[in-house]
Amino acid sequence: MTRRAIPVLLLALLATAGVHTQSGIRRLATIDALRQFPGFYHLQNVLVRGQFSTEGTRIVLRADEQEIHILLDDGVSMPSGDVDVRALLIDVGRLDAGDPRVGSFAQGRDAEKWPRPGEELLLRVSAVANPQTTSGATVRGIAIEPWRYDGQTVTIVGNFRGRNLFGDLPGAPGKSRYDFVLRGTEGALWVTDLRPRGQGFDLDVNRRVDSDRWIEVTGTVTREKGLVSLKATRMTLAKTPQASAPADEPEPPPVAKLPVEVVFNSPTEGETDVSTRAPIRIQFSRGLNEASLADHIRVSYVGQGAGTAIEFKATYDGANRAILITTAQPLDALRTVRIELLEGLTGFDGAPVRPWVLTFTAGG
Repeated sequence: MTRRAIPVLLLALLATAGVHTQSGIRRLATIDALRQFPGFYHLQNVLVRGQFSTEGTRIVLRADEQEIHILLDDGVSMPSGDVDVRALLIDVGRLDAGDPRVGSFAQGRDAEKWPRPGEELLLRVSAVANPQTTSGATVRGIAIEPWRYDGQTVTIVGNFRGRNLFGDLPGAPGKSRYDFVLRGTEGALWVTDLRPRGQGFDLDVNRRVDSDRWIEVTGTVTREKGLVSLKATRMTLAKTPQASAPADEPEPPPVAKLPVEVVFNSPTEGETDVSTRAPIRIQFSRGLNEASLADHIRVSYVGQGAGTAIEFKATYDGANRAILITTAQPLDALRTVRIELLEGLTGFDGAPVRPWVLTFTAGG
């Protein structure tokens, strides 16, 4: 393996680790970025700087004339002044009303008026710390508190990441064909207006192999639509910093997974004179893991020949959180039918579906 291949492999592994949902690797972000790109940050472990404020029973985090709703995990304090908040970003509209991760937010809310994706955001806070102070501008400092540097000319050192080849940031400024991402030990920002080449280097924004290079960039800090950029005027090669393992954030405290329950079924329990060709519809309180349907539904007759299996097909309707069961042949007239949801059927979040039984009688 060549000398350059080793750091490239290391950087690729670190980058891959950062994209998994609820990873221990945190993403530095601003409230503005969370609001502009909720789909990117949804269920991501983030670090955000701001100040706590209360409005009646409601708690918010404020920074740079922006605010976001807060849920504090048990044991988390709410100090005054600037703080670094470690939290899970939740786009409420992307979860079901019964999802335990939204906590008290769902109390008293009409499920029929549940917010759409992007309308309501929550930071579920697992830890709060005093802000880290630095003597000069760094990628980390600019990424987490860009309003302090807006319009200033700075010089920073970071790792070349190409045209967001590792998914460090949620969007692109689109200023030129040479825009690229610069990442520090934590945090990342865009560099625009200058091709990444100079004495001894000519980097390709579309090649991961160039991501083993570290460069020093001078430019003006700018902000637009949740993205932070450095409008570059000069860049040179920089020494690769001494390798050190990143300090992973602890996983957010586990949230109890409430069992998924049946909320509607047709036919109903004990119903008689049900059409022998009618499909059976079962709707759930939350979405299901479709892969768990296999071998966890049983359809059979009751009474004479009890337990005789009935051949059927189960189709999952994700939009309506429902299963539609159709039998291969018409049901026997005047026979009682049992539908069973067996242990092992799970929700989309891994929560168990509560075992359930329905019986009804086919018509003559």
